[in-house]
Amino acid sequence: MEAMRRTVWGMLAALFLITATGCTVTTKDPAYVPPAPLQPMEQLEKAPLADAKTFSSGADVLSFITADRTIACSLTSARGEHLNLPYEQNRYSDAANNRLPIVPVAHCELASYPAPEPGDIMDDCAGTHLGYLGGVALLSPDTARYGECRSGVTSMEGTYGPKGSKAGTLTQLPVLADGQNLERNGLRCSAYNGGVACGNVSAGVGFFVSPKRYELIQGPAKSGQPPQQEGQKTP
Repeated sequence: MEAMRRTVWGMLAALFLITATGCTVTTKDPAYVPPAPLQPMEQLEKAPLADAKTFSSGADVLSFITADRTIACSLTSARGEHLNLPYEQNRYSDAANNRLPIVPVAHCELASYPAPEPGDIMDDCAGTHLGYLGGVALLSPDTARYGECRSGVTSMEGTYGPKGSKAGTLTQLPVLADGQNLERNGLRCSAYNGGVACGNVSAGVGFFVSPKRYELIQGPAKSGQPPQQEGQKTP
């Protein structure tokens, strides 16, 4: 009988402690299956927008890096093939390019990456058909592409790749937290699902890139429509 009293009092004491501290006991449901990640364009449409000021370089460019330091992206501008990137030397501001229209773009680089699929190779690399490499994705208002002609590594690969320096401008970029969204001139980028999605939601054009895979999303063709210039929003 004495042992039973001690047991009852022990149970009451434990119950009182849980009630007083507001603690709850939870158990993991072995049958629970987490929902699948949203498709890239759904993520871009539904994810909350982060404060753009945190990611501004002061030159009308929004740049970020993912928390795992595998992808860096910029929502920026292009004049022809010249991109305004704060972490790479470029000819965007050369006077000779002033005649070219300014087009909003989203540009991402990866530290490790898959090779482009044959059907996604967009350049013959000056007729050599050599040197079209992965690791870079570019979105304009009406097209998305993966890969480029180059002879070396991406800037991200040189910084955070297997032989990276872990030094330089890329290490100073602010982190876009998983699930957050950034927007500039009608284009959006979101860090999620182990990678980054960027897209023009209204046009249905975008890409998803990660160290293990990539996806290009091409919207309906728009024949006869000139490139969208800065300051214009996608209809």
